[in-house]
Amino acid sequence: MSSYPPSSPAQPTTLRQRLAGLRGPAVPPRPLDARALAALAANPGCGRRALLDGAGVDKTALATALGSPASFGQSQFAIVRGNSFEAKVKGDGGAELLRLVHAHLAPAAEPPGAGARVPDLTAAGPEGRAARTALALREATAAGRDSGAWTLLDHPMLALEVAGSPAYLEPDAVVVHPDGRWTVVEIKSFPMIDGAADAAKVGAAARQAAVYVLALERTAGKLPGAEVGHTVLLVCPKDFSNLPTAAPVDIRRERSVTRRQLDRLTRVEELAAALPEGLSFDPATRTAEELVEAVSAVDAAYAPECLAACELAFHCRDRARSADQVTALGRSVRGELGGLTTVEAALAAAAGTGSAEDPTAAALHRAARLRAEALELAAARPPHPSPETPACPC
Repeated sequence: MSSYPPSSPAQPTTLRQRLAGLRGPAVPPRPLDARALAALAANPGCGRRALLDGAGVDKTALATALGSPASFGQSQFAIVRGNSFEAKVKGDGGAELLRLVHAHLAPAAEPPGAGARVPDLTAAGPEGRAARTALALREATAAGRDSGAWTLLDHPMLALEVAGSPAYLEPDAVVVHPDGRWTVVEIKSFPMIDGAADAAKVGAAARQAAVYVLALERTAGKLPGAEVGHTVLLVCPKDFSNLPTAAPVDIRRERSVTRRQLDRLTRVEELAAALPEGLSFDPATRTAEELVEAVSAVDAAYAPECLAACELAFHCRDRARSADQVTALGRSVRGELGGLTTVEAALAAAAGTGSAEDPTAAALHRAARLRAEALELAAARPPHPSPETPACPC
């Protein structure tokens, strides 16, 4: 009889271990931020981005290894300018920031004075910082009811579950009003000229703030008397100066859309379970061919809008074009074409060689006929005579 103890059965791989294997055991997870979550919510059908973000894969390094590096992002000058402006807004214990919140969102309340609280949120790791933030929010809500004090939380850490995986988010600031209301403050470096800023940039800031509001609501649900405001304060430089100005932004629509889209995301464990064992997205241990095969194992939902929001957009666009997919033409075109998923099939339907039973193919063929008839009529019509130039009266 053997003197060795019987071997224990293999332990099941946990989700954390599985995700670590996907990004590389020696690679630290890349944290999700609100900008990435807003982009993820805008394209909930993309399992590729959901899995890579949930696993904490560095998509910038992965795109570079795939030969399609991302070409968007802030310049170093813009980052330095933004940090300088944020420091100016939060200087002197956040006095100017609290003044703007009071003026735009709570003019009837007692104005913040020298007794405004700015708690220390330092803690070890994102989990510790999130717990410290929750405690500070609890204390600030109680202090506001007891003494009417305002509280400014500088870069708090919020937790939000996304597709079954925790995400830790860091807004610029959260202000706790004396009545227990919590307000998200977004500080941006783009200018607000004559009281208005670029609509596209304001929309992106609103979608980003909506993610913070959703995370705050999770904490507020555990504290009696706490309420998360659905109007955030956008702080920007005034005109062409470095002086701060602000405007309230109602994000109820963005919040509802973001919440619905995040709820639609496929859970990360389901996506990971469908992948073969040993698959990895680690550029340090895999060749470019292996990375292409690994990325192709996860379904994507490419759209031209991805070019401004996802590091892998150029790779996904090349793949969509090489596969002749109509998704490369945009979501609206993809929605109109229904079951015609390739450009070749759409052109065949327009030429009349598609399926006669497909209503989309029939409508496309009819549209092509009408276009051809219109062009024939335009070509047969005699040109309009050019008006004669009247003689000069002088």
